[in-house]
Amino acid sequence: MTAQAIELVRDHLDRINPATVLDDAQRRNFRDRIKALLQARDAVLVAHYYTDPEIQALAEETGGCVADSLEMARFGKEHPASTLIVAGVRFMGETAKILSPEKRVFMPTLEATCSLDLGCPEKAFAEFCDAHPDRTVVVYANTSAAVKARADWVVTSSIAVELIEHLDRQGEKIIWAPDKHLGDYVTRQTGADVLCWDSACIVHEEFKARGVLDLREAYPDAAVLVHPESPQAVVEIADVVGSTSQLIKAAVELPNQTLIVATDRGIFYKMQQLAPGKTFIEAPTAGSGATCRSCAHCPWMAMNGLENMCRVLEDEQGAGQEIFVDPEIARKAMVPLDRMLAFGASLASR
Repeated sequence: MTAQAIELVRDHLDRINPATVLDDAQRRNFRDRIKALLQARDAVLVAHYYTDPEIQALAEETGGCVADSLEMARFGKEHPASTLIVAGVRFMGETAKILSPEKRVFMPTLEATCSLDLGCPEKAFAEFCDAHPDRTVVVYANTSAAVKARADWVVTSSIAVELIEHLDRQGEKIIWAPDKHLGDYVTRQTGADVLCWDSACIVHEEFKARGVLDLREAYPDAAVLVHPESPQAVVEIADVVGSTSQLIKAAVELPNQTLIVATDRGIFYKMQQLAPGKTFIEAPTAGSGATCRSCAHCPWMAMNGLENMCRVLEDEQGAGQEIFVDPEIARKAMVPLDRMLAFGASLASR
């Protein structure tokens, strides 16, 4: 990651306003108000697996969905509601708006962003692509609408290996952005000619191989589940490497009763819901005596709270938290998004 990008991430981290901590009575009050407001505003709540459990539970209870970023946008597009409330980070709201331009899209706070998005600024990335005009540009979903508009393909972690294999068979050389660890994993899995942008997720980058090995020694019957945004040393320890939805599926299907999980701990809500008899252990994000910036939970995801969500729904103008995407950028970004959706559908039909 460039020095400028690192400084930008640090600046955003310094300015983070976490969601207000509420007591039980306040939580019940906000939940009841939000449920009524969602119905009154013809709105549906879509939440990411990494948001806090109370947000995920509220989405499920009100007919919304809890999913990965692509499924969130797809659900919002197909749902009849005229308004989408997106609990996640900003690129997710932008993707939802691109896929549903006729709908109003709000977030509890537009300040919730992503280190991968921040680490891949539009201008610098465009210059990087221009310097390698012979390469096909593939960007991860965790990018701004403007960066997606510069790409040939958008991809999620669930289909990344298959897409790069497909492009490699076509003889294409690839630019991959922004996550270097996922890019490295895809390169090692496929053997493709991949030039990686240098950025990383501040949650996954902090998982430590030594800590995971220590846990495995303490729990010898445990399986290790790892998201491929993690460093190579952690990925190599894993019994299962996969996207959020793939890790949840593995948690249910594996025979192991104890699972060590190297991804954002927000995923434990869904894992515990679907595999209630199993024990889930958070992979370590700091060595002995060390500190961590994320402690296995995205600080921007944690900005999605009941109070700011309620404020957005109560305000006719959405308290200034509405997502807008320039129509020309949205038109260009829709091209690689459509390619991704079609490719994903072709994989599902095999």
